[in-house]
Amino acid sequence: MINEEIERKFLVSNTEFLKEYQGVQLIQGYLTTDPCRTVRVRIQGHSGYLTIKGPSTDDGLKRLEWEKEISISEAEALLELCLPTLFIKLDIRYR
Repeated sequence: MINEEIERKFLVSNTEFLKEYQGVQLIQGYLTTDPCRTVRVRIQGHSGYLTIKGPSTDDGLKRLEWEKEISISEAEALLELCLPTLFIKLDIRYR
């Protein structure tokens, strides 16, 4: 299923509230960062995901997104094929 992603970004000046959250570590890498499509692999908690995102609309606010849950072993294998820099971060959206 293809969804439409609406991108919103905010600059937060005070991050003290983050101390109250327990998040989930995620590891993510990119198979391609072509401006017309982005292909991302992510391990989040005990799940793996493959995500493909299309180009942004002219206003830069929306783009098509397809995401599929994959096994951890598939995600780990795909991370080996990713571009050199992997990102490890704490995602507080999922508690």
